[in-house]
Amino acid sequence: MRVLVTGAAGYIGYAVGRRLVAAGHDVDGLVRRDAALPDGVRPVRGDVLDPGSLPAGPYDGVCHLAALTRVRESFEEPLRFFTANVQGTVNVLRAAAGARVVFGSTAAVYGTPERQPIPETEATAPSNPYGASKLAAEQAVRYHARTGAIGAVVLRTFNVAGSVDGRADPDETRLIPKALAVAAGRAPRLEINGDGRAVREFLHVDDLAAAYVRALEAVDLGEDRVYNVGSGAGTAVHEVVAAVEEVTGRPVPTLRRPPQPEPPVLVCDPAAIRADLGWRPERSALPEIIRSSWSALTRAGG
Repeated sequence: MRVLVTGAAGYIGYAVGRRLVAAGHDVDGLVRRDAALPDGVRPVRGDVLDPGSLPAGPYDGVCHLAALTRVRESFEEPLRFFTANVQGTVNVLRAAAGARVVFGSTAAVYGTPERQPIPETEATAPSNPYGASKLAAEQAVRYHARTGAIGAVVLRTFNVAGSVDGRADPDETRLIPKALAVAAGRAPRLEINGDGRAVREFLHVDDLAAAYVRALEAVDLGEDRVYNVGSGAGTAVHEVVAAVEEVTGRPVPTLRRPPQPEPPVLVCDPAAIRADLGWRPERSALPEIIRSSWSALTRAGG
């Protein structure tokens, strides 16, 4: 297939492009400026907020990953997030006629449900503008697919970590990059909420990229599907810290902040994608995630 990847130079977009090339697809990567892309991915200049700049194609498939993603920033600039994540998606959909579209969404659309692990049938109730903007974009994708103009798969991801090709996760607001920054001496301590017993799950970015390939190859025009993508294995924050110390051989001092309201557990139920697409995470054991992240950080001079 000829495939366009938006956000191709980003943390996840790079990994997806790399996997698509390995699977034998002909891949264009949409970028706004010069950027490093995987071998075999052709750079195409454009911006999802500028419809006239989007490549005409035609494309057999589109993996749409260009988005704003930081939750805290979304509270400060909600309109910016809705513009980028909703209008940007609408622009991509208009340019993707006849294509199979895999849309990168998030577990933030669920909010903080009591039922754990979380299935796709759980009611959506986003608690921040980021999650709300992604849910609105999901709805645009799915309703458009029901017209027969495209086929669509929405992938709702939980916590993505790890590294491919020595590319570290650049977002040090996330737990594993934050803990590794402390281990590398780039930060004095890791601040955690309360006793660190909140449970989260982690998925290697390469495993997520493999799910994009499976989804792209499975969907037909007129279909719309939604899948959770995650390991399904929960790990407490304090266990993540201990694993970082063990893998790196360095201490990670922590500072316990007064407890703030947060879900005690957020873990996905990945049964549907496993049953429908035969996808299984292969690199998402926590030590491997941390090793690949640490290798990328130290290679970059962290």
